[in-house]
Amino acid sequence: MTDAVAPVPDQQIRSREQGRSGGAIPEGAITIAIGLIIAGIATYAFFRVGASALGGDEEFAPIAAMWFAMFALAPGFFLPIEQELGRALAHRRALDQGGRPVVIKVSILTLVVSVIVIAVLGISSPWLTGSYFAGDWWMFGALLIGFAAYAPVHLSRGICSGLGRFTPFAVVVASDGVMKILGTVLLAAIGIAAVGAYAFAIAVAPLFAVVAIGLGGFLRTEPGPPAQWREVSQNFGWLLLGTSCAAVLLNAGPIAANILAGDNDADAVTRFGYGVLLARVPLFMFQAIQASLLPRLARLAAQESFDEFRRGLRLLIIVVAGIGVIGTMSGGLLGPWALELVYGAELSGRTLAMLALSSALYMMAIAVSQAVLALEDHAYVALGWGIAVVTFFAGTWLSSDELFQRIEIGLVTSSTAAVGAFSIRLRARLRRLV
Repeated sequence: MTDAVAPVPDQQIRSREQGRSGGAIPEGAITIAIGLIIAGIATYAFFRVGASALGGDEEFAPIAAMWFAMFALAPGFFLPIEQELGRALAHRRALDQGGRPVVIKVSILTLVVSVIVIAVLGISSPWLTGSYFAGDWWMFGALLIGFAAYAPVHLSRGICSGLGRFTPFAVVVASDGVMKILGTVLLAAIGIAAVGAYAFAIAVAPLFAVVAIGLGGFLRTEPGPPAQWREVSQNFGWLLLGTSCAAVLLNAGPIAANILAGDNDADAVTRFGYGVLLARVPLFMFQAIQASLLPRLARLAAQESFDEFRRGLRLLIIVVAGIGVIGTMSGGLLGPWALELVYGAELSGRTLAMLALSSALYMMAIAVSQAVLALEDHAYVALGWGIAVVTFFAGTWLSSDELFQRIEIGLVTSSTAAVGAFSIRLRARLRRLV
């Protein structure tokens, strides 16, 4: 990874972009996909090695619960910062303006959000630790540190995506997973079996790559016109609300299983988490497209290239739909065998097919919502994800008494609701613009 870390001048990037036509796969997606493949393999290995090092799925359950909680919180609050920063930098690139003032403003905003969230978590710590972590304060401490660590991670990713520096972006993504598994292997090798040690290994893992690319100059930006707060924050509240709901929905299955499971179902919670990870393979890879999709759509919208905007999005939706069909069929037919092979765990083909279907629908919702965001309809995106979260609670509560089935139904219905809401809005907006 050290061979391909030279920053590319923004003018060269712009020249290459002008020669590209809209395709289904945005620029940089393949590079980011490589980083995600590495991170994905490391994440699956982390769950495998961690459970083995701690003595089994039941002992590993607190780590799994903390992992999913962290990835509901950190992207929920920091992904909107990354997206707004990437969008604003991409917009300035389209206008040949330097982005350093934008980065400074967004960094201040990130610090404020971090302090507020950590304060709220601290105030709610007795309830959160008692009800979710079964009184384990080490898990809560690791959650706080992990949340804070992802603030510079998402800032660096926003800079890299907005400036088209996709190789450093991929390094950050890959290193996150790699450092997790390296820390886990090291702890296991020296015979440490304390759950808290593994939790803190997760928490600090994302920071190493950020320091590396920062020292390498890949987060450097050019001076430009002063940035007003409205340039980076006029839609931030709506984006924060929408992304928080989306992150909650993404991790709602394992979190709900942890809350709804009985005292004797700790291994079932871990098995369900394994199933979610397996079903997320297509969604995990889709992050490569997502990271480069919004800046690209933002540039096309700023240039009023709506024909290319629609053509690229249409091809992307076809690709996502095809991946979803293949993923759902594979989950039902091959999922139980793959889960047994990778994790030595058992889940039914129905459960894995439903989880794969919900991931496919969630992928589609992300693709359409990114187009709505590029058209600066942030409030409706927040509404759409809010509708999805309410649908998840309703579906989980009303559909069944069986633990896994009720969560599966909640996930599928909520993602379907999100796709429908965003599609209706996007169609209406494009009709007015074209």
